[in-house]
Amino acid sequence: MKNPKTKSVAAPAVRDGSNARPRPRPVRPYGYSRAEVDEIFRRFSMQRPEPKGELEHSNAFTLLVAVVLSAQATDAGVNKATRGLFAAADTPEKMAALGEERVGAFIRTIGLWRGKARNVIALSEALIRDHGGEVPDSRDELVKLPGVGRKTANVVLNSVFGQPTMAVDTHILRLGNRLLLAPGKTPEQVEAGLVRIIPPRYMRHAHHWLILHGRYVCKARKPDCPRCVIADLCKSPEKWSSIPAPLVPIAPEIDAASSQEP
Repeated sequence: MKNPKTKSVAAPAVRDGSNARPRPRPVRPYGYSRAEVDEIFRRFSMQRPEPKGELEHSNAFTLLVAVVLSAQATDAGVNKATRGLFAAADTPEKMAALGEERVGAFIRTIGLWRGKARNVIALSEALIRDHGGEVPDSRDELVKLPGVGRKTANVVLNSVFGQPTMAVDTHILRLGNRLLLAPGKTPEQVEAGLVRIIPPRYMRHAHHWLILHGRYVCKARKPDCPRCVIADLCKSPEKWSSIPAPLVPIAPEIDAASSQEP
């Protein structure tokens, strides 16, 4: 008869592993190896050696204003409105002197133009008052300006000051999730994931490469896989071709002429 106080002892694992628990295999982050991520951005760098944003500007201030105006608007629509605006005012001092009403007249074709005109004047006055009329190279200072959020600050820091930032717009948010490069529910989550996996040598232009890839190839409605140079590496469940497009350089003007999608 068994002693009720005696504890049962599990049988020792058989040395050949027949009753041992299988060890979990290490999971690659988001399904891509480091070599695959490196190759993705190497190809982007070969395809677009000198990528450029499509918002027209002449200096740090006009870029800042253009990005503020681009919220819920197309780059083409913003450029059409800012050509006249920037010809009249390309510094914070000139912009503040125009006043809200005159700025509004220039940008009336852009969505939410009243609030944006108010922000443009307010941020111009803040730059004059707090920064001597210069655009600061600090995210903390930029996001204090009226109408400037984290995405806008990252665009300016990257494009003007060469900082390795990742400004997540709708295209990059879509690609981070569709390609499974950096899945996330919020722009901040996708930004953190991309900054973590993109090799430092590619961070300078990674923001523009992803935007242009999302705008002209991996489009919102349906990815254009035959035009994709990373089709063989892509792990998206929406992919419908695994044959990569020829890796040839694309000039910025070809990009601009190839599609009118925002």
